[in-house]
Amino acid sequence: MTTLVVVVVLVMSTWHMVTVTRLRLQEAQSVAQLLADAMFQRVFDVTNAGPQDPYQAIQQDDGLKAIINAGLGSAPAIRYVLYATIVGPDRKAVVHSTSTLVGTEVTELEDFASLVDGGAIEQLSAVYHERRFEVREPILAGDKPFAAIRVGISTLLVANEIRTVLRRAASTALIALVLSTFVATLLAQWMLRPIHVIQSGLSRLGRGELDVALDLPGDEFRDLGSSFEAISAQLSAVRTQELPASATDFESVMDNLEDAMALFSPEGDLMFANSSMRGVLPSLAADAGGSASAVARLPADNPVRQLVERSLAGRRSQGPVSIALGSHAESDPEPAERLLMCHAIEDTNGRFLGVMLVARNLGFLSHVHSTLNYSRKLAALGRLMAGVAHEVKNPLNAMTIHLELLRQKLAALPQPLVVPDGSGGTRAIDPGKHVVVIGDAIRRLDHVVVGFLKFARPEELRLQPVQLASIISEVVSMSAPEAEQRGVTVRAECAASLPEINADPGMLQQAVLNLALNACQAMPAGGTLKLSCRTAPRRRVEIDVEDTGEGIPPENLGRIFDLYFTTKTTGTGIGLSMVYRIVQLHDGEVTVESTPGHGTRFRLVFPQA
Repeated sequence: MTTLVVVVVLVMSTWHMVTVTRLRLQEAQSVAQLLADAMFQRVFDVTNAGPQDPYQAIQQDDGLKAIINAGLGSAPAIRYVLYATIVGPDRKAVVHSTSTLVGTEVTELEDFASLVDGGAIEQLSAVYHERRFEVREPILAGDKPFAAIRVGISTLLVANEIRTVLRRAASTALIALVLSTFVATLLAQWMLRPIHVIQSGLSRLGRGELDVALDLPGDEFRDLGSSFEAISAQLSAVRTQELPASATDFESVMDNLEDAMALFSPEGDLMFANSSMRGVLPSLAADAGGSASAVARLPADNPVRQLVERSLAGRRSQGPVSIALGSHAESDPEPAERLLMCHAIEDTNGRFLGVMLVARNLGFLSHVHSTLNYSRKLAALGRLMAGVAHEVKNPLNAMTIHLELLRQKLAALPQPLVVPDGSGGTRAIDPGKHVVVIGDAIRRLDHVVVGFLKFARPEELRLQPVQLASIISEVVSMSAPEAEQRGVTVRAECAASLPEINADPGMLQQAVLNLALNACQAMPAGGTLKLSCRTAPRRRVEIDVEDTGEGIPPENLGRIFDLYFTTKTTGTGIGLSMVYRIVQLHDGEVTVESTPGHGTRFRLVFPQA
């Protein structure tokens, strides 16, 4: 409790000190910038007032001197500003708040803006060392530098305020330390002894000791001690019954972990390696019985061997170390970044038993992170679309209603209508034609809004194990009328023995059906549509939708999944965007290959269930 109180006081004092420093530096910058802006405006007026030499005009202008003297004489400026000057290209002062320095070379100081925009440590360091800075305002004549306004600033006042804050913080921390130490001592004597006894008993249970009893003081803890002893006896009985099966259960659990794990004896012999570790380092599989030193069989420069040997030699944990390590399993042959850690293992008496090597695949963590980011963006987009539906669709409905009323009123007028043509004559018009154009435009806009909402609205996935053969069969049946109308032959190749995938059947069917219908429409003169499924590396399943149609031009291939992009005269540009969205929601991938005049193939890849 004492430490917590002191830490809170120190953290709050540090935060206050940093805040005061930043505010005072910003105030100094504002004062100096205000003076520089006033000088700049006066220089602009003077140099544009007549044909005389601009430097001489600036030097002789009493108004500019008055601005400098008034600025330096103000209360805020007195606290921060050291001087104000205008220097020419030769760095000599044309005008200076100290008249004796006019014509002398002015040393250039650090830019104050970099300090204000810098970090807290940099600001505190500058204030502590009482450094000097400048606020600079360049003056250009066309594209060439004409002069520069410099306003000098000192951090001396800020340093004085920070010292006051530090003194207050030190006094507060000292008082808090004394009070909290006194209160904590009293509480420890009264309350913490029974808690320590209970904690000691729980630690002994955790180390595997049986029949643990507690020596709790006072009658108020007697019932608690009896309950603890009863629980200890029950755990002892359960452990005695389940101990023979514990080794098998341990191996089963370890073998199904995503992380690659292996146990080594103090001599470096392999005692156990799960399936993931045997895939990453197949040389360990031959030593699973511990018959030889598995570590010594690895190459000398192997990071795994070096990490295990350091941990065995020092008898303490080592790592983590990040390396690129491939898997030799057929389902995951590609190298991946893995985090190696070696943990020392000791028994309850502190005796060294060996080390446990863990290789964690960081690719899975990146995958989870990207999925969470996509979910957040999708949720935000759904909320935005709800506002679009309210703000756009309601006015469109009102426009449609009033347009229909206008159509009825126009129908009651004599046809055609005769209106003046502006030249003294008349001309006949057909207002109904314009009403039809407006109505078509409103319906198209409503269709676009509905399509956009349908694409962007977050939908609840009802994931379940799905057989792809049934999905492909239903898609073939639903696309058959379109295929027959265009003379397209549909072929399906999807074995019922393929592994299942976790998917929403309705959404997955919609994605494949969209691709099948697009393929049929790409073959107006007939052709072949092929739907096929197969297993893929890394425990995945592929769905191919191939056609022999017109193909996609190379310049359009990168845009086909963009919302509203279409090359059809009657298309909406939503179908392929929906396909892409559905595949992404199922944690899958979609690729496309197309050759103009020879056909297109879409490939959907999903992880196995």
